[in-house]
Amino acid sequence: MAPFRLDVVAFDLDGTLADTAPDLAAALNRTLDELGRPGVPAEHVRRLVGHGAKALLRKGLAASGEAPEALVEAGYPIFLRVYGEAICVGSRPYPGVEAALDALREAGAALALCTNKPEGLTHRLLDALGWRGRFASVVGGDTLPVRKPDPAPLVEAIERAGGGTAAFVGDSITDADTARAAGLPFVAVSFGYSDRPADQLGAEALIDHFDSLAGALARLKPVKSFATNRATAPPRARSAAKR
Repeated sequence: MAPFRLDVVAFDLDGTLADTAPDLAAALNRTLDELGRPGVPAEHVRRLVGHGAKALLRKGLAASGEAPEALVEAGYPIFLRVYGEAICVGSRPYPGVEAALDALREAGAALALCTNKPEGLTHRLLDALGWRGRFASVVGGDTLPVRKPDPAPLVEAIERAGGGTAAFVGDSITDADTARAAGLPFVAVSFGYSDRPADQLGAEALIDHFDSLAGALARLKPVKSFATNRATAPPRARSAAKR
């Protein structure tokens, strides 16, 4: 693959690089059962992912009644425990993703990961998938005081990977809003966990398979991340980059 003008390509994880919904759904339903609530159909869970474990649990509780914060807080450690115990039973990389990641690295791009999954669980999943060392940086939902769609985690992930021109690849409106807030181009995948059609996310490019990723990225107009271009960043993103 010919080199292209991106120094860093950042990715979301759940619904973008790997189909993790089977294990998330199993963990959510085990947690709901321990809290005395009915489970949620696995296919429905796909539309609830993207804002972190507490948000997933909150939405799972709301599907059968009220979701008071006290119950969310009580269920959160249960979810983390049961998900951590079976984090990669049904989770699988999407077709072509490993070859695409390898091609980007061979082209000279550093790979960054920016997810709302807790960082510890993120590393555990990466290890289970055999992806230890694939990413120059990993920023999870609890790495910073804020999470996506605040741009700070994305800026941090890109900075830790070396900074420079960058783009973000994701599957949801959370990812789209994060890229937009950071002033970076966004590539959407059509096969993830979006709560709306992927062509309505406002992405600069849309792919249906990872075989198309390199070409989509090569056609983007390079934009420097605020990690290396803070002087010209919009006020909100510039402030986030300092956190």
